[in-house]
Amino acid sequence: MEHVFTISDIRGLDDAEVADRVAGEGRNELPQANKKTLFAMLFEIVKEPMFLMLMACGVLYLVVGDFKEAIMLLGFVFVIIGITLYQENKTERALDALRDLSSPRALVIRNGVQVRIAGRDVVRDDIVLLAEGDRVPADAAVLHAVNVSADESLLTGESVPVRKGIWDGESSLKRPGGNDNPMVYSGTMIVRGQGIVRVTATGPRTEIGKIGKALQTLETEDTNLQKQTGKIVKTFAIAGLTLCIMVVIIYGLTRGDWVKGLLAGLSLAMATLPEEFPVVMTIFLALGAWRISRHNVLTRRSQAIETLGAATVLCTDKTGTLTQNRMTVTRLSVKGVQYEVDDKRTELPEEFHDIIEYSILASPSDPFDPMEKAMKEFGMRTLATTEHIHHDWSLVREYPLSEHLLAMSRVWEHPDGTRYVIATKGAPEAIADLCHLPDDKLDLLRKDIDSLAGDGLRVIGVAAAEFDRVSLPEGQHEYDFKFLGLLGLHDPVRKHVPDAVALCRRAGIRIIMITGDYPGTALDIAKKIGLENYGDGMTGAELDAMDDAGLRSRIGRVSVFARVVPEQKL
Repeated sequence: MEHVFTISDIRGLDDAEVADRVAGEGRNELPQANKKTLFAMLFEIVKEPMFLMLMACGVLYLVVGDFKEAIMLLGFVFVIIGITLYQENKTERALDALRDLSSPRALVIRNGVQVRIAGRDVVRDDIVLLAEGDRVPADAAVLHAVNVSADESLLTGESVPVRKGIWDGESSLKRPGGNDNPMVYSGTMIVRGQGIVRVTATGPRTEIGKIGKALQTLETEDTNLQKQTGKIVKTFAIAGLTLCIMVVIIYGLTRGDWVKGLLAGLSLAMATLPEEFPVVMTIFLALGAWRISRHNVLTRRSQAIETLGAATVLCTDKTGTLTQNRMTVTRLSVKGVQYEVDDKRTELPEEFHDIIEYSILASPSDPFDPMEKAMKEFGMRTLATTEHIHHDWSLVREYPLSEHLLAMSRVWEHPDGTRYVIATKGAPEAIADLCHLPDDKLDLLRKDIDSLAGDGLRVIGVAAAEFDRVSLPEGQHEYDFKFLGLLGLHDPVRKHVPDAVALCRRAGIRIIMITGDYPGTALDIAKKIGLENYGDGMTGAELDAMDDAGLRSRIGRVSVFARVVPEQKL
């Protein structure tokens, strides 16, 4: 039975229920590492073996009376402390600012009233109203939806928004990814439509919270540099102490002057300690952290610099990292003739004007969906000075996309007032069905679709119709649509990425792409950026089916992992 939702009939939680959930489950916040205090930062600095060695040298110089050397070494100590504290404090402030910036707000219904609250105050079973442009504050089941699509690239790596279904109240809730999933997830973005959802999980119990929890289980270990410097410090300390004791004993037994023997032993111990070495090492790491911060890279621990410098394998996401996370129109196909889009050109051949004109008419005037944005931007760039842009037309009706017909149509009233113009776009198969194409044309269309999809493009079909009756039909199938053609869109590679990949290869660093997107799209991007073994890929399902031995045998050859869930990335 289908439920019809009316906002006025929904009461939501009351204040007592909200308080109970906050007390039992906590705020809707992800676990955060405790903020470092000044004392904690200072302790991390002074416990490093090289730093301890530097301080020991300074103290020993004071003991033997060489105040000039002591002041110089202890001066370096304060310089290193100052640089490190400044850099770590700067990083903490930047991270705090990013957390505040990313904190969403939510429109919820409580006590029968709509109120806008901070995302951290959302609790389980809250009723949340979502609209185009909203960031989802928590994992939630969809109770009511009008043409809702969400960008879940944060969790899945797939740059194309997914359509949302409605939860039937009985079936088990799904994980991110795929169309008609009746769940929305914390941190994702609503790019189309509006809906009403009930929160099912908050904070660390959300899908994004599980990723944070998995990160906390990763064990950290000392870097190779820390291990090696620890051994060096220990070796020199034992050698220096041994020599000092030997000199004191020999001097005391042969000359009877134990005080001078102690001073002589300390002097010999000092001679064995390379006091310049810890100065160079500690300043090098501190300055390294400062240098990479100028390139917008933040590090809480200066030892991470050594890890970055020693890396031989770099695992990277695709969407937003290798690509721009911004869809663009790449290719057009009309009557079997394909046109490759050139970003530098603003002219478009006449035979491709109609498909762009009607793709814009079939989209909202101020689109939020990345594919609709791409169509409008391309149309305004290539058709702005033509008669194909219709600012004076009036929108009469919309037919939303549904799981039964993957096409959406918009009906416009022609300025002459005698007819309606209908523009539709959607999955090519759905558009072909609306156009009632004969078998021979369907075969040609499938070849065109395969050609575009084979190059990793998202394919959209476009059609147009006219209607001269006063009363508009209830379904899109009532119109006599004419098929106009196909648009191929993709998320373009960032301009600097191929050069960066080539630079990494020359430096002996192997690049591995790990994405939640489809294998075909991932392999196409891998080819474009120049990954080694770009044709050898593995899916998340194959990864789950493998044992450790099988994975070890293949991981050295595979450069692309596709349809991978966040937990598998870790």
